[in-house]
Amino acid sequence: MTAKAKPADPAPDPADVLDPKKALVPSVVKVNEARVTKGFWPKITRTAARIPFADQALAAWYAARDPETPMAAKGMIFASLAYFVLPVDAIPDIFAGIGYTDDAAVITAVLAMVGANIKRRHRDKAEDAVQRLKSK
Repeated sequence: MTAKAKPADPAPDPADVLDPKKALVPSVVKVNEARVTKGFWPKITRTAARIPFADQALAAWYAARDPETPMAAKGMIFASLAYFVLPVDAIPDIFAGIGYTDDAAVITAVLAMVGANIKRRHRDKAEDAVQRLKSK
């Protein structure tokens, strides 16, 4: 490595991706974005008709993918969506009725923090997507 070269960010510890204190660390944001990009649509497609917060999760997804959304907001959104996508949960999703309450709480909390970055266009896209998903 040359004197001017910067070392690459070390790979985050697996627990770091769900640690809110580390949600804005660039390497953690990158891991969360990759996991959400891979797992969000398969999970939301399976669950949209059963979870009352599908529109909020989708609006967050569209905001996170919007180039106009600030990086700090994207980091927080990707962290909350990673929690939704990952099978590691405080309350496992397989429990009918209560399995998604922790996911809803995490997404709601993040929307309370970064909600100003979720624009009407994101909410409109989310509403359209929920209608399409529920009609399948």
